[in-house]
Amino acid sequence: MSVHTQIAPVLDRNLALEVVRVTEASALAAARRTGRGDEKAADEAACQAMRSALNGVAMSGVIVNGEGDDPTQPLHTGEKVGTGKGPTIDIVLTALEGRSICARGANNALSVVAMTEEGSFLKVPQHSYMEKLVVGPGLPPGVIDLDATPEDNLARIAAARGVRVADLTVSILDRPRHLDLIDRVLAAGARVMLFDDGDVSGALATGLPDTGIDVYMGSGGAAQGVLAAAGLKCLGGQMQGRLVLRSDQDRAAAARAGIQDPGRKWDIDDMVKGEVMFAATGITDGHVLKGARLLPGNRAVSHSLVMRSLSGTIRYLTVQHDLTRGLLAL
Repeated sequence: MSVHTQIAPVLDRNLALEVVRVTEASALAAARRTGRGDEKAADEAACQAMRSALNGVAMSGVIVNGEGDDPTQPLHTGEKVGTGKGPTIDIVLTALEGRSICARGANNALSVVAMTEEGSFLKVPQHSYMEKLVVGPGLPPGVIDLDATPEDNLARIAAARGVRVADLTVSILDRPRHLDLIDRVLAAGARVMLFDDGDVSGALATGLPDTGIDVYMGSGGAAQGVLAAAGLKCLGGQMQGRLVLRSDQDRAAAARAGIQDPGRKWDIDDMVKGEVMFAATGITDGHVLKGARLLPGNRAVSHSLVMRSLSGTIRYLTVQHDLTRGLLAL
């Protein structure tokens, strides 16, 4: 049986257009708690809304990289979701990327789901970190290399684009661990755009027009790295990732996740082997999407991105919701 024959039943139904209802539901649930200073409440609301919406989708889904490994909590890794009728789907997700920024009303909070055929997503240890290097589409294969220095990567990217290093903008997560990286990027002559949180949106921004971001560098959540790889596969970007192993516990967690070579450098096709569908909805304004808007009269407006790697389609959806009729009504 060919690869196309295997994936066709999943992709022909274009589940991404159904699953955007899922990210809309979680984003709107979180939006009600934006700027209220309570990360836990926002995250719990988003997770409950996403789980309820996923269970209404006609599929046999399994969460490969979820919100944790506690089986008593919603959206845990290994949880089965969907109606149980329909294609067998593997799912990676984050109901609320950027809990702290949502609680503070800051930028780049998203709700994200990606799905593919069974066995195609790289399973990573819970709460692990990944070193990442990302560029958008239109560059020759192999232009980036995690084993090269930041200066070398910037020079190669600039040469491939036909621009100066000074013309490049690099997005980096604003963390103390990145202080040396930030200094080196600035010394090389590139611009730096720091962001408080939102690892997936920071990586995706390299592949989307009008963000002004050319490169993503630094370390962040490993599960978010797989989500970013799914989106970049749809966008035609390039990404390399490698687990950050800080202790024997990290190495043991990688072994339990089935990773035989935890020091391996992965590219997009290593992290997402099959064709993928991707949906994201903004919670607060950010590089990738506008945030959800709660309006008078129990109404709302959401802004979503829906993509498929097989067809290369990129859809932006602006949807008006009447919340008296339920979050999932389209």
